[in-house]
Amino acid sequence: MSITPDRKAELITTHARTENDTGSAEVQVAILSERIANLTEHFKTHKKDNHSRRGLLKMVSQRRRLLDHLNASDAERYKAIIGTLGLRR
Repeated sequence: MSITPDRKAELITTHARTENDTGSAEVQVAILSERIANLTEHFKTHKKDNHSRRGLLKMVSQRRRLLDHLNASDAERYKAIIGTLGLRR
């Protein structure tokens, strides 16, 4: 259900803007998207897990806020991350 350290490192290297970048909006959105996908799979078998569903909704909201910030500050980076991750909107 959680993201493995290897997968997290892979996401960081894929979406980092510079060599030691771990906190840019793109990296954060990519990590949140991976965690959201994992939780979505979890809910296919555990339909009544409402405590984790609350965490999922918080993650979706956090990702939305990061994407809104990215769109307001640099629309090209926003379009690039949306295209890379295959997100709607």
